[in-house]
Amino acid sequence: MVICPICGQPLTRSPHSWHCENKHSFDVARQGYVNLLPVQQKHSIAPGDSREMVSARRSFLDRGYYLPIAEQLRRLVKPLAPQCILDAGCGEGYYLSHLSDIPERWGIDISKEAVRFAAARDKSTHWLTATAAHLPFQDTTFDGVLSMFAFTAEAEFARVLKPSGFFLQVLAGKSHLTELKKIIYPEIIEKEKNLQPELHGFTLKESHTLEFSFHLHSNDEIMQLFSMTPHIHRIGKGGAQALAQTRELTDQAQVIFNVYQVDK
Repeated sequence: MVICPICGQPLTRSPHSWHCENKHSFDVARQGYVNLLPVQQKHSIAPGDSREMVSARRSFLDRGYYLPIAEQLRRLVKPLAPQCILDAGCGEGYYLSHLSDIPERWGIDISKEAVRFAAARDKSTHWLTATAAHLPFQDTTFDGVLSMFAFTAEAEFARVLKPSGFFLQVLAGKSHLTELKKIIYPEIIEKEKNLQPELHGFTLKESHTLEFSFHLHSNDEIMQLFSMTPHIHRIGKGGAQALAQTRELTDQAQVIFNVYQVDK
């Protein structure tokens, strides 16, 4: 089911490496994951989240503040009864680890550091460094694909899904982390955002909105939350100073769950 990211031929797995008939070979890392992100699919030397960002996200998520998201994910996936699922953009593996009752689980992320953390978290899941834009899997491989606050590559997701497979897309709502944004921006400008997008090759079957509040008790926790968000790439000097001086934060999560069925 796994294909070579260079030539597209099936990969043969051995304990220490995976290889194809064209002699492209990929080593199994000590932690158990495999890097299937060739240089021609990279847009930088070290794409994706850094080790510091991944470590901060793991610390925040392991405190349980986002457990309601993982529980809602489990509730939506369970009745769909997938036997084989892919988390495309798995990060450090927090959400996929909550679906342990699914027999076969695969997680990919473009960040090698994220996949390394994921492999340390959960030894029963297959972890790969790879890009969602070029999934290293054969056609019609998975019963379901997840995208947890990650890139939606609808054509690739449709390709690797079995007939009647599902795609579960998780997005941040318009009111997500409003109090954090008030600290780091002098003015909040709301951009138009389609929270139930039409996806080519898919039919939207259901959409759910989850809202909950949480309270952070230290600047360390606030900075961990901040490092998980796209605001880390946008914050200005004034916002950074204000955030550094913030010792407590009560905020609200607003999360959209869209369940699509592939049109096959």
